[in-house]
Amino acid sequence: MNAIQKTKNAANAFAKNWANFVIKFKWPVLILTILLAMGLASQGKMEFDGDYHVFFSESNPELEAFDALQEKYTKDDNIIVVLAPKDGNIFTRENLVAIEELTAEAWNTPYSSRVDAVTNFQHTSAQGDDLYVDDLSYDSANKTDAEIAEIREKALKEPLLVHRIINEEGSVTAINITVRLPGENSAAEIPEVTIATREMMSKFQESHPNFDVYTTGLVPLNTAFFESSQKDLMLTMVMLLIVVIVTLILTRNFFATLATLVVVLFSIMSAVGFIGLNGIKLTPPSAVFPTMILTLAVADSIHILVTYLQKVRKDGLDKKAALVESMRLNFMPVFITSLTTVIGFLTLNYGDVPPFWDLGNIVAFGMAMAFLFSTTTLPALMAIFPIWKSKKIAKQQDKELHKGMYARLGQFVIKQPLRLTIISLAIIGMLAYLASKNVFNDEFVEYFDTTVQFRQDSDFINENLTGFYNVEFSVGSGESGGINNPEYLQKLNEFEVWLEEQPEVVHVNAFSEVARRVNRSMHGDDQNFYKVPENREEAAQYLLLYELSLPFGLDLNNQINVDKSESRVTVTLENNSSAEMIAFAERSEQWLEDNAPEAMHSLAVSPTLMFSKLGFRQAESMFKGNIIALILISLVLMIALRNVKLGFLSIIPNVTPVLVGFGLWFLLKGTINTGMVIVFGMTLGIIVDDTVHFMSKFLRARRELGYNAKDAIIYAFETVGKALVTTTIVLLAGFVVLSTSTFALNSYMARITVIIIIAALVIDFILLPSLLILVSKKEEKIVTEPKMQMQLDK
Repeated sequence: MNAIQKTKNAANAFAKNWANFVIKFKWPVLILTILLAMGLASQGKMEFDGDYHVFFSESNPELEAFDALQEKYTKDDNIIVVLAPKDGNIFTRENLVAIEELTAEAWNTPYSSRVDAVTNFQHTSAQGDDLYVDDLSYDSANKTDAEIAEIREKALKEPLLVHRIINEEGSVTAINITVRLPGENSAAEIPEVTIATREMMSKFQESHPNFDVYTTGLVPLNTAFFESSQKDLMLTMVMLLIVVIVTLILTRNFFATLATLVVVLFSIMSAVGFIGLNGIKLTPPSAVFPTMILTLAVADSIHILVTYLQKVRKDGLDKKAALVESMRLNFMPVFITSLTTVIGFLTLNYGDVPPFWDLGNIVAFGMAMAFLFSTTTLPALMAIFPIWKSKKIAKQQDKELHKGMYARLGQFVIKQPLRLTIISLAIIGMLAYLASKNVFNDEFVEYFDTTVQFRQDSDFINENLTGFYNVEFSVGSGESGGINNPEYLQKLNEFEVWLEEQPEVVHVNAFSEVARRVNRSMHGDDQNFYKVPENREEAAQYLLLYELSLPFGLDLNNQINVDKSESRVTVTLENNSSAEMIAFAERSEQWLEDNAPEAMHSLAVSPTLMFSKLGFRQAESMFKGNIIALILISLVLMIALRNVKLGFLSIIPNVTPVLVGFGLWFLLKGTINTGMVIVFGMTLGIIVDDTVHFMSKFLRARRELGYNAKDAIIYAFETVGKALVTTTIVLLAGFVVLSTSTFALNSYMARITVIIIIAALVIDFILLPSLLILVSKKEEKIVTEPKMQMQLDK
């Protein structure tokens, strides 16, 4: 007896002994697994974190640069409230009064540190040698028509207002509320601000129904992340119902459905315990873990149950014998698919997006527990439950071999393996080429479906007032007080002018504009002096006088640092693709390097830019993880199949579905986001499930039953075809439900996974059997099992 056969016998003996043990001690096994699941669940604690910072690792260089910029100035988040009066004119007495009221109320927002509006804009004017800085519009109720007309004229000529606080037509205006969150508990702080803001907006609209109100900004963005997490978690209930229905239809057995439901619920309960024990906070990507575990765990149960029911209904075995035989046939394939799924999800830790680390670890643990429960709780329950046995017993296996839908599909494949291989590889090659044409695009506003209020509001604001995307620079002077240096101010002014000339730029907010405005006012509002001061002492005096005139909360701390050695330039952009955003940032950095002294060189930073680079960074970091996963899974299959040649061959059906998926995605969409980068590692285990079950049945027919390659292919179709189709349908149901998510990172990932799952089944039904026939020797027949074993299989 050779080594392969000894290993095979040992594996069979272990599976049989395991099954006999579980069946014999079914009640203790069931009670112990119930206690394990409930014990883990008791440690569960699900908290949500909606802060956009969670998408970036602590070592992320863009995050470090952005945090450094905020430390220099003011660390703040914001809520942009946009008001659109139905009469289309901001500058009426009634509308200005309403804006004044809302501006005053906005100061009561929790953690608010600054409120900017058209009414409280600090307008400078001069009377003789005196500089006056006043709200652009105060006590609006008592303004005359002429005064309101003058306010309108000043506002629409003010560069710091147009395309930032008001639009060119004066029909839409914004109130920007700056908040400084303590950062101690974002899960509590962000909802607190959101609730207060929504109550304020609701009261405002009750009092002023002539206004349409829209909100955007970093706090609403965080809120949208937070609410998306909760909504996606609720998809679990929908999926649970679908799995019950699909499993019941496909197995036509109530008790099998109930046992499956118990396994998936125990798996999810265990994962919840894992979350609590590790202090993980859920985010939109990681909040889909129940749907994933539920979907994948069902696949384990389905293979065992379908074989069990076949042995009872077709082969006439009694309950215990059918359970033992099902466990013998499926224990190793289920173990392999569980192991490869765990490996695939653990590779998400190689990425650069922490929420996907959490998703990978949670699902990996859940799948490990799913394997445990499907090989203990499931057979124990089926041993306890009664079986509704069909009286019809099929004919012998060799007579049944060439009958049925799956046998006909097998007949189709074995007649033309070479032709099918060539056609399949040609199609895969073409789609692999198209897959390389996909481009990254991580516009975080588009992370949300158009049904999400945040997305709707942001789109309106982008179209009617200002862009939501921005890029910031901290431009240094190289010395304390250097921002008053005329040479610095001149270069800063040139940079501002260059930025405004760029096609994607909507607005530029730079200190050079303040310097020009104050200089003009200090020279009797003479337009000829609307330029940066040419004398350092003069510039310093003007700045001091201006700062002393500013009211509390509207100072320049958000624009110049403490020792006045650096100033902040904020560039507002149209909604651009990730590549365009990165290109603009690099172009701007290059302009400073080419045209300004070294002290003024600066890196472009902003949350927008961080998200734009996130997909590229994730792809680079995941590449290594995917290669490692592929190598590990191939080694696992070589060992499990005990055949190096077939282990290498398995790489083809394990990799090609992903290439096909991304190729078809290019035809459908053409852009991919951060969530889709993880698909390769995530779907490897799913794809391997089809491959390993088909190949294991093929090898069983060759090694145990002595079939030639073509008959072994038909045997594999007959014995595992239904189970593969069944698990595919369940997987599709799960990911189709997830594809309805309003969060694009999840929905896009689910949609391409649906394509990949379908491609995997087609490839494993067409290309894999064709390859198996081509690489097998026609004359090779291995009959190593005793007659008794062969008879049992028949």
